[in-house]
Amino acid sequence: MATVIFHNPDCGTSRNVLAAIRATGTDPVVVEYLQTGWTKPQLQPLFAVAGLTARDALRVSKTPAEELGLTDNAISDDTLLDAMVAHPILMNRPIVCTPNGVALCRPSEKVLPILEHAPDGPLLKEDGSPLFG
Repeated sequence: MATVIFHNPDCGTSRNVLAAIRATGTDPVVVEYLQTGWTKPQLQPLFAVAGLTARDALRVSKTPAEELGLTDNAISDDTLLDAMVAHPILMNRPIVCTPNGVALCRPSEKVLPILEHAPDGPLLKEDGSPLFG
C-alpha cells in the first residue's frame, strides 16, 4: 500500500506533514483535493478508518462553513459530507493514509505514529519549531 496525502499546498500544516513523510524516504502519492475534489464514497471510508465523524473533519477557519450554516451541531453528517463534496475547502487537512493507519494530521505531529519509518531527524516545521527529533 502506498502512502497517500490529501494535501493543500497553500497550508503550512499540510506542507510540514508532506516534508515529514518525505524525510522518511517515502515518496507519497500527493492528492491535491482542492483540484480533484471529493466524493462521498471517498470520504466515508477515510473517516471510518481514521475514527472521525464529518463534524470532526469539518474545517471552519478560513472556509464558508459558518455562512453555509454548517457550524450548527444539529446539521447531520450526511449534510456535512454533501457540503464537503460541493466545497472541498471545508475538509480539514491533511489526511494521510499509510499501511499503519489513516489520520487527520492536524497538528503535524499526528502523522508520526502512522509513518512506516521515523523521519531522519531532527525535522523542523516551517516556523522553526521541532516536528521530530
